[in-house]
Amino acid sequence: MMSLLFRPDMDAGEVFVNFNQNITSLAVGTKSGYSLYSLGSVDNTLDKIYTCPTEEIFLIERLFESSLVAIVSQRAPRKLKVCHFKKQSEICNYSYSNSILAVKLNRARLIVCLEESLYIHNIQDMKVVHTIRDTPCNSTGLCALSSSSDHCYLAYPGSVTSGEVQIFDAINLHAKTMIPAHDSPLAALAFSPSGTEIATASERGTVIRVFSSLDGTKLFELRRGLKRCVSIASLSFSTCAEYLVSSSNTETIHIFRLDRSSADSNDTKQTSDDWMGFLSKTVSNYLPTQVTDVFSQGRAFASVTLPEAGIRRMCAIAKIQKQLRLLIASQDGYLYVYSIPSVEGAECQLIKKHDLRLDDCYAIDVRVSPSIGVSAATTTAGATAANASPSSSAGASSNKEEAAGKSSPSSTAKTEGPSSNSSN
Repeated sequence: MMSLLFRPDMDAGEVFVNFNQNITSLAVGTKSGYSLYSLGSVDNTLDKIYTCPTEEIFLIERLFESSLVAIVSQRAPRKLKVCHFKKQSEICNYSYSNSILAVKLNRARLIVCLEESLYIHNIQDMKVVHTIRDTPCNSTGLCALSSSSDHCYLAYPGSVTSGEVQIFDAINLHAKTMIPAHDSPLAALAFSPSGTEIATASERGTVIRVFSSLDGTKLFELRRGLKRCVSIASLSFSTCAEYLVSSSNTETIHIFRLDRSSADSNDTKQTSDDWMGFLSKTVSNYLPTQVTDVFSQGRAFASVTLPEAGIRRMCAIAKIQKQLRLLIASQDGYLYVYSIPSVEGAECQLIKKHDLRLDDCYAIDVRVSPSIGVSAATTTAGATAANASPSSSAGASSNKEEAAGKSSPSSTAKTEGPSSNSSN
């Protein structure tokens, strides 16, 4: 999944938040370390899996439900540490020539994004298998890695002046396709769970498009709004791939439904009181193409309005205990849980608000009452959490990732690419 790409202001109490690839856990980094939470019972409690008091965290990525985490600290932004958190051991670390701006993981590859290059590591032994050099300047570390093993694609900006998306096959190590997605530079990218679709947004932030990652065909065009200078913070497909959710620097979260059953997915169902559809049908022959395009674009299926604008938020949609849930993790330290309506235009209902700004091994649940809204916070114990920092030496190379079914990676010295330090 996507991460908050700008360095959080830890002194202001803000946190780094990031969902794992299949939205089963949440990683939270603070000025005093990081914690991992299970999302399996998030309607009621936020159970802590692990906590580690360590240096300030800049980036953290967990590999699915495994014990493997990739960490970059504020103090050493050029160094990547790969750790086995259950064994409290460091598997390996790599130092790069410039600051690490993003790290992405799946079961086959680990991607490290620098401002003008991308390093592709083999996840099993952590060796660098390919380097994409001299990429267009990418100061925010914008990139996306498919979580699928069948379509293991990497996406990154192909231009600093327009919204070109480069799709790279991270297994066979060759360029797949280039998609001219937008006129303006890219601001957000996200793959569908299968890896066969990619969602894009530009710096203008008004239109979101979905393309086939196989051949670049445009599949959906979605209208987020008419405002200019809106900064898209995150895009995310639901785990069932039926929805796409976006957040921006405004207070509104937009949820789009991707209707693949329609012969033309951009067509919306016309009703007698649908004035947008009526206007589009009536005057399409008389208006400029730019105007009629607005009417033909898909509109939000549902939306959520949060109390404050200007806060970066990560969004995800997943089935939790067989119920579809919208999860909003915000940089100011809260996790919101909403139900998603079955009818277009209905409101999402707030179920729970969790406080993530924790200094101990407890999870704070801000309970919600339907009649009075959010009440005072109460404290409930999460899962048992170890408090030891990862050690500087790795465990045996035969360690296994329980959930992912992969061997824990270990690295060896390389003649090219970043410098490494590992123990077996």
